[in-house]
Amino acid sequence: MRQWKMVALAGGFAVLAALAVPAGAVAQDDGLTEKYGACMDASGGVTINMKECIWAEHERQDARLNAAYKHVMGLLSDDRKAALRTAQRAWIAYRDANCGFFADPMGGTLAGVLASDCMMSETAERARELEDIASMY
Repeated sequence: MRQWKMVALAGGFAVLAALAVPAGAVAQDDGLTEKYGACMDASGGVTINMKECIWAEHERQDARLNAAYKHVMGLLSDDRKAALRTAQRAWIAYRDANCGFFADPMGGTLAGVLASDCMMSETAERARELEDIASMY
């Protein structure tokens, strides 16, 4: 059991280190904003600063997702609207459950960073998917 905890801890530190890499050092093709990159660059790898950057970006991505969803809904027939509505509700349930998994109460401050990053990343990815759907119409 102790060895498992050490492996999990080492993996967690690797993820945290990856999050702390200056955003400008990584090509961003993920739809995240320059504000997010600048904020993470300025965070100094400090957990609370990183979480604030992630949460602010999540808010921006959520607005992007909602705009894309409304746009797509305006393009679809009633049957396709119902199908998208069902898919969107299922996606929200998946995102919340999946990202909630990372919010392990025994995971310390890293768990909060991972859960927040998951919400932000999943939301950005779904926004991109909806934008791609809109481009097909």
